[in-house]
Amino acid sequence: MITVPAPTGHGAFVHPGLFYQGLGEYVAGVGDFVRAALSADEPVLVAVPGPHLDALREDLGGSAAEITWTDMKELGRNPGRILAALQDFADRHAGRAARIVGEPIWPGRSQAEVLEATRHEALINTAFAGRPATILCPYDVRGLAPEVLADARRTHPTLIEKGRDLASPAYTDASSVSADCDRPLPEHDGEVLRLEYSHGGLAEVREYAEGWARGTALTPARRGDLVLAVSEAAANSLAHGGGEGTLRLWSTAGPGAGVVAEIHDGGRLADPLAGRRRPSLASTNGGRGLWMIHQLCDLVEVRATDRGFTLRLHMATP
Repeated sequence: MITVPAPTGHGAFVHPGLFYQGLGEYVAGVGDFVRAALSADEPVLVAVPGPHLDALREDLGGSAAEITWTDMKELGRNPGRILAALQDFADRHAGRAARIVGEPIWPGRSQAEVLEATRHEALINTAFAGRPATILCPYDVRGLAPEVLADARRTHPTLIEKGRDLASPAYTDASSVSADCDRPLPEHDGEVLRLEYSHGGLAEVREYAEGWARGTALTPARRGDLVLAVSEAAANSLAHGGGEGTLRLWSTAGPGAGVVAEIHDGGRLADPLAGRRRPSLASTNGGRGLWMIHQLCDLVEVRATDRGFTLRLHMATP
């Protein structure tokens, strides 16, 4: 049996990484965690990839009806959307110690997705600090690359390996991990369209993006989503990024074909959680635009460096 520590008193947050080998060990570890939560009458959210959902439902039998289930391949396609969903669940059960299973990284994720999911794992520690909750994050030791597992050791204060619960000596603060995730974005080797914009040019940005999107394989609805996301990003440039920016657009082919819009400006990301937490109705700090962008896009790559702020927005095509 794998024993996962529970919150110990008001304000305690626990964030263990579960390193498992094989489906049997996965089901045993996660199943024990869920059963312990149900026995303690704690609310449980299980957000894991679809095949793992099926295995856990079968293992938990009649108890499955007491659990909130979410397919992480849908929720976490863009890792920037995950944190808000976890916080929403905890908020719905305010005053109780929520138990969450979150598996944002699995074999087959692209390198870009893994990097943003790693950033998400680090920011969980900031977002949930002081909250009575436990978030268990499983990692496939056999299926994930060594560098992914190394990053998991940096983003989880405790680790569960081979039935033992130990402090992670590699654990580090979220700002350091996020900075390491700000690696140079790879350049596209095909045609790239480019538009420079400044104050008064927001309408031009929208028209330019819309005209280009009509020539892509995006559906009309997704074209509208892309134009809205680009418009929000450009508006943020004008308001918070020095009053000017650069839009670049291109298409990708082959497996995972889609379209990409990149917005770069001279701004800084003052709040690393901006866009990842649901903004309040009274919010005036600019996080609403980033929030909308994360909801609209299939993947959002974020880079905040001394050279400025970059958003690379991805949308898959049929």
